[in-house]
Amino acid sequence: MRRCAFTMRIKPDCELEYRKRHDAIWAELSRLLHDAGIRDYSIYLDKNTGTLFAFQKLTENNTNADLPNHPVMQKWWAYMADIMETNPDHSPTTSPLEEVFHTD
Repeated sequence: MRRCAFTMRIKPDCELEYRKRHDAIWAELSRLLHDAGIRDYSIYLDKNTGTLFAFQKLTENNTNADLPNHPVMQKWWAYMADIMETNPDHSPTTSPLEEVFHTD
């Protein structure tokens, strides 16, 4: 599996709402992420900056590049747009991170 990490940002004072929405993540979204080959997906928050650090493992034949075209993903992005920094299509603004060290 390939490891992937990136950052996103939540808007000020939106931490509790962000947690609430993720605590009640839609079953259809969880299924979509799994079917796309995303495993071991975690998101961490830096409370001082509002930066979210996301980590996930991708299966060899993942289809995560197709997720932006899926209606469930687009619906989730629209749902989250009021509490996150987003692009015009409501997708979260992300910054990919380069892995510089790993050990098992």
